[in-house]
Amino acid sequence: MKKRQNVTIKGTKEGLVLHLDDTCSYEELKKELDQKLSANSRTQEERNLISVKVNVGNRYLTDVQREELKDLIRQKKNLMVDDIESDVITKEEAERLKAENEVMTVSSIIRSGQVLKAPGDVLLIGDVNPGGTVVAGGNIFIMGSLKGVAHAGCFGNEQAVIAASSMKPTQLKISDSINRAPDTVQGNEKREMECAYIDEDQQIIVDRLQVLIHLRPNLNRFEGGH
Repeated sequence: MKKRQNVTIKGTKEGLVLHLDDTCSYEELKKELDQKLSANSRTQEERNLISVKVNVGNRYLTDVQREELKDLIRQKKNLMVDDIESDVITKEEAERLKAENEVMTVSSIIRSGQVLKAPGDVLLIGDVNPGGTVVAGGNIFIMGSLKGVAHAGCFGNEQAVIAASSMKPTQLKISDSINRAPDTVQGNEKREMECAYIDEDQQIIVDRLQVLIHLRPNLNRFEGGH
């Protein structure tokens, strides 16, 4: 009877993909992975580093186990770990992802010295006064005047956007990019609802709200008929 393979190695244009069985014990997996990679390294004659992606299926790996697998792979000739993917996450991670993908709706005026924080998107029905701050892990939508500080994508999401009915902020921040508001608004021009986003040069751009339809199509979660 043919022995079941717990480790499958496939070559791609980008490098190697390792598929690790999720039903065997972790120790069995490590042992076979070591053997397979040792045999594979003897056939590799390239001097350049080879990128390795690891897929562990429905197996949860602790941080210690992840580091063990990375170290095991790095010990082999020319191998560099690019990513370890698992289809399993902890309850805490699931709750965090749920919170980050929810829209927090708040009806209030954020006054000077007040800070509104949201793990995901935030929809504020009201104004942000000078000295007030809104911070969100996702997008910030303000149905009112933004005259204070808005920081979207605070956990590093550079795709996050800021939108306001009246965009007159003292500071805009998306991820790690900062944009100080212009000193004056020319003339008595009526400002339509505007948005702010990070462009390809890592600069925060303020533009008409309508540009988001093309720049951030993922904002549209409506799945209705065509």
